[in-house]
Amino acid sequence: MLNNVSIRTLRAFIELAECRSFSRAADRTHLSKSAFSKLIGRLEREVGARLFNRDTRSVELTDEGQTLWEHARLLLRELDTTISGLQDQVGLRRGRVSVAALPSLAADFLPSVFAAYSAQHPGVSLYLFDRLADDCLALVRERRVDFALTAPGPGLTEFDTRTIRDERFYLICPRTHTLARRRTIRLSDLRGETLVNMVRTSSVRQHLNEIVTGGAISESTFEVEHLATLAGLIANGLGLGLVPELTLFQFRRPELVAVPADVPNLNRPLLVVKRKGIPLSPAAEAMLGLAEKTIATGIAPGVAPLGRRGEARRPLLGTKVIRKQRSER
Repeated sequence: MLNNVSIRTLRAFIELAECRSFSRAADRTHLSKSAFSKLIGRLEREVGARLFNRDTRSVELTDEGQTLWEHARLLLRELDTTISGLQDQVGLRRGRVSVAALPSLAADFLPSVFAAYSAQHPGVSLYLFDRLADDCLALVRERRVDFALTAPGPGLTEFDTRTIRDERFYLICPRTHTLARRRTIRLSDLRGETLVNMVRTSSVRQHLNEIVTGGAISESTFEVEHLATLAGLIANGLGLGLVPELTLFQFRRPELVAVPADVPNLNRPLLVVKRKGIPLSPAAEAMLGLAEKTIATGIAPGVAPLGRRGEARRPLLGTKVIRKQRSER
């Protein structure tokens, strides 16, 4: 086993094999001629073979030297490539980042995050999976993504998690509905109303399950997977909706209004979910930092911040109606 053959020694050997002069090889490796000769001598003793035939006029590789030169050159080339690649990854010049996220995040906030990240680190490849909460966790579990941005669900104990923000819920209703004139909505205001449901595997539905049970609020016969479908049903008078704040962009329609819900314990935590004990790559860590900042503040890159009461200063649905009612009162 060649315990004493260093990378420096192999580089010196290759220099001598290519320039065939002890003096020139010593100069290229920044060693004195005597120090260089001793280095080559130690290498020959270590491998147990003469690597060069020397005389006063030439230095030629032996057959054993030729074999070592071929393999050493490939070895150092692969090592240089590996180190260069690692340096690029650490410097965020290369790499890949895979993220799973709830559709509400993937459709509105994350595209601006990905665009800002790509502008800073164009050599990093980005992958995005828009999935419901359970599927987000499955992608982390299967190591198909670096991390997930999702809502709480069963099986979280096997992951590292932390909360980014808690979202309040909003009532979505037609502009002509009597509740559209309210400043806030309480649970008692919804008695006798009909809510259009999201599918049972959605994080929105899971957070509303306790609210809609008990008979005071009717459940629609519709069960939808996409928020755009929910918006269409509500716009046509087929029920109302309760949705988290970061989904409001899906309801920017002139015939709809969003009113903040004042219901105790009705909020949706948004989490970062990672595998336990496995640190993120520098590229993924940088992406997570940007995504967390965006979601926590509600400010997408290049977009104005949220208002004091959670109403967005960018043109979110219903803000003008809500403010008008406040001024009238």
